[in-house]
Amino acid sequence: MFLVDQYLSSGDDSGGERGLLHTWKGYSCSVTPERLLLPRPVLQVSLGTRHGVLLVEGGQVYSFGELPWKQSQVPEPEKPTLESALSGQRVVAVAAGSFHSGAVTEDGGLHMWGDNGSGQCGLSGLSTVPNPTPVAVVDSDTSPPQSVPVLELACGEQHTLALSAQREVWAWGSGCQLGLNVTVFPVWKPQKVEHLAGRYVLQVACGASHSLALVRCLGPQDTHRPPVDKCRQCNQLLYTMTDKEDHVIISDGHYCPLGPVLPSYSSTSAVKDYLKKLSEVEQNNFSGQHPVPSAGGLASSTHGSTLNSLVASCASAVGERVASTYEALSLKKMMNFYLPSGAARPGGPAGLTGVVGDNNAERVRQEDSMQAKKSSSTGDIREEEAEGLRRRLSLPGLLSQVSPRLLRKAGRPRMRAVALTPLGGAVPEAQEVFPTLQTEVWSWGHCEHGQLGHGDSLARLQPQCIKSLNKKEVVRVAAGAHHSLALTAQSQVFSWGSNSCGQLGHMDSPSTVPRLAKVRKGIRVWDVSAGERHTLLLADGDCIQPIIYYSGQQDLGHNVFAGGQRCVALSDRNVMGFIASLHELASAERKFYCKLCNIKTQILRPLLELALGQVALGLLQTLAGRFSLLCHLTGQHAASLTANLRRGRDVKSLLILDHAGIFLDSYHEYCSNVGNFQVMGGFQTLTKPSLDFFGKSPELLQKLSECSEENPTMADLLVALFYLPTRHLHEYGRLLLKLATCFEVCSSDYQRLQDSCSKFEALALLLKRKRKDADYTFHFWKSFPGKMTDSLRKPHRRLICESSNKALTLQNAGRFSVNWFILFNDALVHAQFSTHHVFPLATLWVEPIPEENNGLYGLKVITPEETFTLLASSPMEKAKWLRSINQAVDQALSGAGQDTAAVSSGSGQKLEPPISRTASYTFYKDGRLKEATYEGRWLAGKPNGRGVLKWPDGRIYTGTFKNGLEDGFGEFVAPIKTLNKNDHYQGHWKDGKMHGLGTYRYASGEVYDGSFQDSMRHGHGILRSGKLNTSSPSVFIGQWLQDKKTGYGVFDDITKGEKYMGMWQDHLRQGTGVVVTQFGLYYEGAFKDNKMMGTGILLSEDDTTYEGEFSDDWTLNGKGVLTMANGDYLEGSFSGEWGSGLKVAGSYFKPHLFDTDKDKTRPLGRMCVCAEDKWRAVFEECWSQLGCEVPGQGDNWKAWENIAVALTTSRRHIEDSPEMLSRSHSRTLESLEVIPQHVGLINMERYHTIRLYLLKACDTPLHPLGRLVETLVAVYRMTYVGVGANRRLLPQAVNEIKSYLNRIFQIVRFLFPDLPEEGGLIPEPTTSLQDKKEPGSTDASLESPKPGRVVSSSALLLPVLLPRLYPPLFTLYALDKEREDDVYWECVLRLNKQPDLALLAFLGVQQYVTHRPIKKKKRVLSSTKDACFASAVETLQQISTTFTPSDKLQVIQLTFEEITQEVQSLLKQDFLWSMDDLFPVFLYVVLRARIRNLGSEVSLIEDLMDPCVQHGEHGIMFTTLKACYYQIQHEKIT
Repeated sequence: MFLVDQYLSSGDDSGGERGLLHTWKGYSCSVTPERLLLPRPVLQVSLGTRHGVLLVEGGQVYSFGELPWKQSQVPEPEKPTLESALSGQRVVAVAAGSFHSGAVTEDGGLHMWGDNGSGQCGLSGLSTVPNPTPVAVVDSDTSPPQSVPVLELACGEQHTLALSAQREVWAWGSGCQLGLNVTVFPVWKPQKVEHLAGRYVLQVACGASHSLALVRCLGPQDTHRPPVDKCRQCNQLLYTMTDKEDHVIISDGHYCPLGPVLPSYSSTSAVKDYLKKLSEVEQNNFSGQHPVPSAGGLASSTHGSTLNSLVASCASAVGERVASTYEALSLKKMMNFYLPSGAARPGGPAGLTGVVGDNNAERVRQEDSMQAKKSSSTGDIREEEAEGLRRRLSLPGLLSQVSPRLLRKAGRPRMRAVALTPLGGAVPEAQEVFPTLQTEVWSWGHCEHGQLGHGDSLARLQPQCIKSLNKKEVVRVAAGAHHSLALTAQSQVFSWGSNSCGQLGHMDSPSTVPRLAKVRKGIRVWDVSAGERHTLLLADGDCIQPIIYYSGQQDLGHNVFAGGQRCVALSDRNVMGFIASLHELASAERKFYCKLCNIKTQILRPLLELALGQVALGLLQTLAGRFSLLCHLTGQHAASLTANLRRGRDVKSLLILDHAGIFLDSYHEYCSNVGNFQVMGGFQTLTKPSLDFFGKSPELLQKLSECSEENPTMADLLVALFYLPTRHLHEYGRLLLKLATCFEVCSSDYQRLQDSCSKFEALALLLKRKRKDADYTFHFWKSFPGKMTDSLRKPHRRLICESSNKALTLQNAGRFSVNWFILFNDALVHAQFSTHHVFPLATLWVEPIPEENNGLYGLKVITPEETFTLLASSPMEKAKWLRSINQAVDQALSGAGQDTAAVSSGSGQKLEPPISRTASYTFYKDGRLKEATYEGRWLAGKPNGRGVLKWPDGRIYTGTFKNGLEDGFGEFVAPIKTLNKNDHYQGHWKDGKMHGLGTYRYASGEVYDGSFQDSMRHGHGILRSGKLNTSSPSVFIGQWLQDKKTGYGVFDDITKGEKYMGMWQDHLRQGTGVVVTQFGLYYEGAFKDNKMMGTGILLSEDDTTYEGEFSDDWTLNGKGVLTMANGDYLEGSFSGEWGSGLKVAGSYFKPHLFDTDKDKTRPLGRMCVCAEDKWRAVFEECWSQLGCEVPGQGDNWKAWENIAVALTTSRRHIEDSPEMLSRSHSRTLESLEVIPQHVGLINMERYHTIRLYLLKACDTPLHPLGRLVETLVAVYRMTYVGVGANRRLLPQAVNEIKSYLNRIFQIVRFLFPDLPEEGGLIPEPTTSLQDKKEPGSTDASLESPKPGRVVSSSALLLPVLLPRLYPPLFTLYALDKEREDDVYWECVLRLNKQPDLALLAFLGVQQYVTHRPIKKKKRVLSSTKDACFASAVETLQQISTTFTPSDKLQVIQLTFEEITQEVQSLLKQDFLWSMDDLFPVFLYVVLRARIRNLGSEVSLIEDLMDPCVQHGEHGIMFTTLKACYYQIQHEKIT
């Protein structure tokens, strides 16, 4: 080898030129490269046998040398000539074959020229192509066919390869080196190399008659590709399994007649998948107990899954193993597959057995013995067998070489495995950004010199992977005429093929497998090129200047290119030192990567093998994993920097600037792990085993750790070694700064470099501080009493300060007690003689106690369960501890607690951690919260805000807290073990108890929905028991007192079909009440101890009535009167159950028809609960929501404030779950949050405002009034629906509504105190809003004031209430009026059969208008025929669609107006009705309107009509309607 020391950036600053070209031929002692002069810097050179192509800046292309394909002979062959055919194009890459050339343009287009005898230019019909001509690369598989953009080109002697932007390989020309499935040559049109389709190809290279491709390994991102288990060409199985008596033979010996083929999927998984298909044996996981095999094979092979797993392992071994012999299948490598952790991950043996990789020292030792045997297809295990093309692996043979001891060792369950060769990038996002190191080299073509590297000299028609280069991290390949080179990320060169002139750089004979080229120690190669019989290497030495090495034919830098018989080097004059700095950065990174790899293989792997304790091993594994990631990232970065030197040489493409975060995070994470290992005494643990292992050669450790101390201890050496990577941060900082100085200070490049530099420097400082912290903590543990160390020593825990100097003591401590306070970055520890207590910092508050001349320097420490005072020895100490604790708490809260445990004493700023924070804590003291864990918001030592509290027995509270107790809205779940179900409460809390509204679902299936107080049901609530199919489904709605039914309530017993409405006490019916049954029985009277007992009235469906004494449900006992439906009655003593034969002793009376016995029809309802006493709890709740303890007593402003608060909080609560809120609802809420004017004189305008406000308020249950209305509607329906729809309940139902109106009106008057009371007047405005017909007539109005609006509860509130209560109420009316309505309806149907005139005549309409001109009247009436008064009829029919009496009266009034209007328009004159005229016409309209339940409508209006209306116009009209109703019932058809 010879070194040309020609680094031309030698500080000669003559304008700083770049891309200078130097050329020389072959080799002689006095070789002097000559410089070719060109107008622009050269970017790329490619050499053929006798010519070369240059690409210069600006994208122009020059050719030089012998160019026989040009028509005109070039005068000076050595002088470069411009290829003018490319002048319009911007070329980005060029390539030269033996006698042809190609160029790639910016848009991916392709141009070829030169010799085309074998089709190598891809242009059919021409033997030579004189000038660059476009060649189309078209993918015909797509429809329509699309042109494929090309990235780079490689040219051989008779073929050309192109790499497309999709990373696929296209080939054309002649020979098997194309890798195409064709038999006819030449191939004129570019075709895709199908065998590499679906793989990500990184680079292609062409030799004279062979091809190389660098391919990215299939990573996890490619796993979706289906595994291949059949040959793509001849469709036979690639893997076979043959069962012999005592073993299985797995073979991958498929030989394809169409040429050797390898599956395009990593063969490991192919075999595995194949095995899965074949053996339906369950692959149980290893439990770690391996049967120990005897020499003759597996003793227990018949049962147990070990054998199956071994079969699988061996199969994977066949797939995975590079190309090895039994010896190469060294045990460690096999053990990989026995690991119980399911270890082998794609891309590298995982786990501790990461030791599999190549050990540098071993590598050299084994090289010579092994390389000869190494072959390369999936598993040519022995060369003799390979000859027979039948490779097999039989188990007993393999196992006989596995020593039982090792098998046992492998069987031990191991800790979490750590891949020492991480797959993909260091961090997930780094995968796509950084160049991959997980590569494979594939080769195909002629192989007479072994240039394919497969261990033989057989030609390959299709690409085949060179297995021995797997996991070697190849980053670049180059091909000479008959030899090949591969450059690895670790700056080593593998070469193979023809060695006729020593071009391989190792021994004299040719090599059929890749071997390391021998390079002087410390030389790191980073670029390679090959010519016909020589090799050029570009390398780093000890200085930064690159060195060119030459190896090869003896007759005869920066980027080197070689080809044919000449060599070329490109150099850059030093541009402002920029190129030198870039080189220095790349060189430093390559050197660092080699260093890390050495540490990994020579130190880390042996260390992981040592027998260590579980904790230490776990930490060491994590550390090793982090180290590997860092190492891998460095390798990727080195590769990217090298590629950058080869190509662009600019700052823009420096990954360390754009992705600084990835580097910083990796170093930070790594350093934390080193610190954790150190704190746990890991390096001390390693000392002894390391001495045993390295003791013979500590200088290896000393050299690698760059430790300068004299006679360092083993632990110091290891610490220095593991902290070594952090030193590289300074190097980054220095080199980035050096690069920055090459730019103007104001430029953006300078700024970016400067920023990155400061980031790395800052991290270096931080890590230095972290190292100091780890050190300090480690020494502390050494001196700390042993027993506590074990429980307190945690990997991430760092010491901040401690009080062994008595600087801090506990106030009021006993005289002889020892109190030692230790502050860590995550906890404050209070240690005593034999015990200690740990207070986590996240839930620790500290505040200084003001010094009131008592000379005590106190700190008050608050934790969730203890508060204590610490006394400092001096104000200085007090300040120090206060600051330290506060900073530590602040960092613990910000999550940085584990990183920056350093107290920056000089920083001066006083950090006060927030008093309110989020943290999690487990209580330990006895009491309600013992062993419960709380996670959520805190305030000064108490849970406050939202949080979750979990008890060990499964109880969970989720909701808000206040001052340490549940308060506000929350959910609570309590498991009931016996039922194996949960109780579930959702609702409001106060002071740790359920309080306010809530829903409690019991595990038994019951559901209570209502008010709570002190965790008991208290107030108004509804309890549903059982589902309809269980034993006793029932519903109770009413008042509760301290968990018991007490007060008024309705109980619906669905199974019995009874409904009770009355008073309760302690869950029992007690007092007066009413019972109705589904069979129409009705009872009202007294109850005692849950039974009918005392005086009562009982009615049956047919009006048979008993009034008297009762002793039990439906049981008569004592004096009473029994009245029959026809009026006869019995009076005397009764006993027995109703409906099953009564015993009677008494008198029987038959009243005379003319007897008006007033006692007979005593009204019902005397013995039931009066309306005002019903649902008291509901109203009380509303009053208390408004802030009044007693109804009507309280502050009006306070009530309004409570309403606003209720609305806002409910709205906030709902906004968390917006699906509960419709858009109109939220608009209503917003308008309600504005408090209306509620004080001051009420006029009509204000009255309308109040009316609208009430309508809106009652529309949302979030408003206290709305909630009240909603509850009343619910209880009303509960009472009068179902069994409660009993006609005898009508009077009670009506009274209940009236009572609601009075009681709600009381609340409304409390909110609007100036509203007149019931029946009061509001003066109409002088110019009413509705009535502006007479503006300016104010005087007149003043003289005769108009009647005002009468205020009444029904006018204001019925429109709100009645529509909601209408269905149950109207049903009761319909039942009550059933008989009368039936009679009426029969008449209506009968009379409606008559035509209009007949009916009008029958009703006597004509007689009443006889004094009018009768002809006219008759003519007019008859002309309208059936359509008489049609509009009036339609109007009246609307009475059924309205709810409130006032609306119904309005309808009647409109009907009258319609009638009048019609008559007026007929008579063409004004017309005043007399009642006698009007009645028959109205009667006609009523009949024609055919209203079904008119009697019910009439009664409803009568019962609920506004009292002030009765004597006005509406009153008269209503009376007319009522008269019509009775008239129709009694109408006799004559």
